[in-house]
Amino acid sequence: MTLIEKLAQWCFTPPAFSPHARQLACDAIADTLGCMVAGRNDFSTRAVLQTWPEHPRTRSLDALFNATAAHAIDYDDNFAPGMSHASAVLVPALLAVAQQCDGAQLIRAYLIGLQAQAFVGESIGYQHYTAGWHGTSTVGCIGSAAGVAALLGMDAAGIARALSIAVSLASGVKGQFGTPLKPFHAGIAARSAVDAALLAQTGMQGRADIIECAQGFAELYAGKLSVSALPGENEHVIERIGVMPKKHPCCGSTHRILDAIADLQQRQTLSLDDIESVHCQVGIANWRNLAYAQPQDEMQARFSMQYCVAMMLEKGALSVTDFTAQSVRAQTDNALMANISMSPWTAEQEAESRDLPHILTLRFKDGREMVHSRRHARGAHDEPFSAAEREAKFHDCCTDLPNAGNIYQQLMQLEQQHDLGFMRELMV
Repeated sequence: MTLIEKLAQWCFTPPAFSPHARQLACDAIADTLGCMVAGRNDFSTRAVLQTWPEHPRTRSLDALFNATAAHAIDYDDNFAPGMSHASAVLVPALLAVAQQCDGAQLIRAYLIGLQAQAFVGESIGYQHYTAGWHGTSTVGCIGSAAGVAALLGMDAAGIARALSIAVSLASGVKGQFGTPLKPFHAGIAARSAVDAALLAQTGMQGRADIIECAQGFAELYAGKLSVSALPGENEHVIERIGVMPKKHPCCGSTHRILDAIADLQQRQTLSLDDIESVHCQVGIANWRNLAYAQPQDEMQARFSMQYCVAMMLEKGALSVTDFTAQSVRAQTDNALMANISMSPWTAEQEAESRDLPHILTLRFKDGREMVHSRRHARGAHDEPFSAAEREAKFHDCCTDLPNAGNIYQQLMQLEQQHDLGFMRELMV
């Protein structure tokens, strides 16, 4: 049995999902919808809408618009097994075909698509992401196609066809990070996931072994095959590892350092005038993601360790409003940014351990030095958000939405919702 056939069979007849898994899915869907609202007026989203202004709205275009918005300000969740912003692709792709579905069906399809992303990501390995492929638009596209096909009621053979087609649609390189095209990666992935499932419904098909065969996905996309296990009676990946909602509206590669600063700020007051320099030790992929020491716009600022650290030290927290053209201009002459440095772990160190911490070192003008490290960011499986933090983030994203409070309460009861029409207010 090929990897795609194995995955498709599981997606067609998954085990019953636990109440805990379903609630975690509900939380992830609500988080994604909030991010979608926050990003729907971003330049990336507006550019996509302007490109198709008069075309008939199709399911594929709905997925494209909403996924671009969900990823536009980089506030959407991270998913380590898929090396992806899993929900930013998956949720808009599912919503595009969910017109006749209820909340319980949406949650089930989300859990199927998320597990599919995990299976593909873990099967090809982290080398794929380190080499420069954007997992959101490669692994995210393929795994989400399985969730869409399942929501459309396709059998195992149909889901397998959708997965194979999605492999040929997977694309997106990390060299585009820090540009308006990065959110478009999520949009294209969601659109491709929908297209793959709809094509599969017609009988269109590709090779079932396209992940592992010669000239297939793993070989060409820098993968290193290691067959991943699908859950049986064990916990779903959302319970075992989880999706990680973001505490800060910027690249996740900054988050452990930002959380380390927050840890120190909780212990004592840190005065900017007292700090001489800051050094950040991070992973190789994280270091490569953060390419903008002196950002020129808000998108580059989200991928600038220097900007994010300087703002965090100054304000003690980061919000959506800290990543605007005006806020970036205000930091242009910040002398501290020039004294914030960053270096990666070596390839040899990472080969020995995948669980290396990110280390913050603050050096003070009086000669003191403070060092603090974090292995995981806030929101990770072992340090989840509280219910109050999840709701506060939703409201941060939806400041211009008058009915945000009532909508959030409906989202928290998503499994009992028989009509998903109330979500239209959140969509592009």
